Amino acid sequence: MYLYASGKSRIIAYERAADAVEHLSSEAKDLYDEGKLEDIPGVGASIAANLSDIFKTGKSKHFEALLKSVSPAVFELIPLEGIGPKLAYKLVNELKIKPPDAISKLKKLVLKGEIAKLEGFGEDSQASILKAIDDYKESGNRHLLNYAESVANLIVDWMKNDASVTRVDTLGSLRRKVSTIGDIDIACCTNDVSKTIEHFVNYPDKKRVLDRGDKKASIIIPGNIQVDLMAQRPNAYGALLQHFTGSKHHNIALREYARTKSKSLSEYGIRNLKTKKLKKLASEEEFYHSLSLSYIPPELREDTGEIQAAESDFKNQTPGLPKLIGLTDIKGDLQIHSNFDIETSHDLGISSYRVIIQKAQELGYEYLAFTDHNPSRSKHSDKQIIDLIKRKKESIEKLNYSLMHNNKRVISVFNSLEVDIKSNGDLSIPEAAFDCLDFVLVSIHSVFRLSKELMTKRVLQALNHPKAKIFAHPTGRKLNEREGVELDWDKIFDYAKENNKFIEINADPMRLDLPDYLVKDAVKRGVMLTMGTDAHHVDHMINMRYAVYVARRGWAQKVNVLNTRPFKDVKMLLI
Repeated sequence: MYLYASGKSRIIAYERAADAVEHLSSEAKDLYDEGKLEDIPGVGASIAANLSDIFKTGKSKHFEALLKSVSPAVFELIPLEGIGPKLAYKLVNELKIKPPDAISKLKKLVLKGEIAKLEGFGEDSQASILKAIDDYKESGNRHLLNYAESVANLIVDWMKNDASVTRVDTLGSLRRKVSTIGDIDIACCTNDVSKTIEHFVNYPDKKRVLDRGDKKASIIIPGNIQVDLMAQRPNAYGALLQHFTGSKHHNIALREYARTKSKSLSEYGIRNLKTKKLKKLASEEEFYHSLSLSYIPPELREDTGEIQAAESDFKNQTPGLPKLIGLTDIKGDLQIHSNFDIETSHDLGISSYRVIIQKAQELGYEYLAFTDHNPSRSKHSDKQIIDLIKRKKESIEKLNYSLMHNNKRVISVFNSLEVDIKSNGDLSIPEAAFDCLDFVLVSIHSVFRLSKELMTKRVLQALNHPKAKIFAHPTGRKLNEREGVELDWDKIFDYAKENNKFIEINADPMRLDLPDYLVKDAVKRGVMLTMGTDAHHVDHMINMRYAVYVARRGWAQKVNVLNTRPFKDVKMLLI
C-alpha cells in the first residue's frame, strides 16, 4: 500500500510540474538560466534536477531509463480522448503499432475492424476509438489571448440570448488572462440547466458536438477549437466558478488549506468533514470568505503565495493581497507609431497624429508618446537622420501648440522614438539627434542569440544613454514564434532601479512583454514599469488592457506603473 501511495504521489507531482511548465508565460529555459526552476509551482529539487539535465544535455538519463521499455507510439496515442496510458500501451503492443504516425496506423486498423477482435474490446469500443481519432486536435495548439477572447466573446454573447441564463463567465486560463490559451471553457449561471445545455449545443457556428451531459457539454468550432460549457444553478454558481478557474496548482493548494479547517472543496460547494453538510455558495467572494480568506482575483490564482496573502488580508494583517492595477488607472500610452514618415528602419505606422489623438481623447488619456522607429541607418547618412528627426520635432511642437489652443480636452504629446540597440550596445541614431527628442525607448530588433553576458552588457550600455528612459518589449519574444533573449534580469532590474530607468510591459498580444513572472520580480525590487500598446494603427490602442492583464498577473499595483501618474509627474521623470 505504501509503495502504491508513493508511486501515485510521484505521478501527481510530475503531472503538476508538467502542467505548470506547459502554462508558463515564459520559457522554462529562461528560468533555468536564472537558477529559478524551483520557482515554478510544483517543481521541487528532484524535478528541477531532471529539467536541468535536459537543458544541459538535451536528454534526461532518469527518464530514458524509465521509458526504455515503452514504445514512443504509446505517447502518440495518449492525447486521444478516452485513451489513457494503459489502453495506449495495450493497443501498441497487441497491434504491433510502430512510431511514427501511430494515430494514422491505428485508424487504418480500426477501419479494418482489427480493434473489435481484441479481447475486452468490441464494436462499441472500436467506434469510440474512431470517434476519438476524428475528434483529435493537434496537441500544443495554443492561441494568443486576444484571439481566444474574441472567439469566447461570440459564444458568451450567444449564451446570453438564453433567457434562463443570468450570468456567463469564461473559465480556466482565459479567465486568468494567461498569454496563450488552449481550449475555451465557459460557465453559465442558469435557472434551467437542461435548457442552457440545449442552447449551447445549438450554437450556429459549431462544427460538431463532442459531448453532452446533464450539466456539461463540449463542441468544436471553426479553427478546430474545443469549447467546454459548464452550467450551474445560481445558489452554487460561485463554487463552480472558483473550481474551474484554477489554476490546478491553486486549487490543489486551496484544497490542502481547506483540509486544515476540516473542509473539502468541490464545484458544488464546501463540505464540512465533521458534519458532512455541504454549503452551496452563490459567489466566489462567499467561497473564499467561508475559508477565512479574502477574495483572490483570478489572475493571481497560480499558487505563488496568493493563499497565504489572502489569509493575512482576511485577518487585516500584512503582507496581504495587492490592490491590483486596473485599466481605468491608465492615464496615457507610452508607445505608439504614427504614419509621420521619417523613413524608418522597421514598419511605419498607418494612422495620423490627429486620428490617434482623437482616440486618445476618447480613451480619457492625458498624454501619449509618438515613438516611431528610428530612420533606417543603412539608407541614410548621419545628417539625413538628424534632419528627419528635426522635422518630426517641429511637427510635434506645432501639434502640441494647436492642442493647447483648442476647445477640446487638452492632451499632451511626447516627442520620442523607439531606437534600435545595435549588437554592440550603441544606439542607432547620431548623438546630435537626441537633442531633438524628449526621451527614447530602446529595444532589440536583431541579433537575438548572443550569450546572456553579452546581451546584458549590450542592454545596459544602451540604457546608459541619458535620453534612454524605457526598455521596450524587453525580452524580444513573439508568442508562438520566437523565444526571448537571454538576460541577467538581476543586473537589469538593479540598474533600472538605481538609474531611474523604466521597463515596459508591451500590450501587443503577440508580445505581452515583460512577461508576468518578470513583472512580479520587478515589483518586488521596486522597479518602475511603463505600458505601451505599440500600436501601428489607431484600432490597436484598445489593446492596453492586455498590458494591464500582464501587470495584474505580476501582482502590480497602480503605484508600480508610471503611466498611472498625471502628465506633470510623468514629464518630470522622462524629460
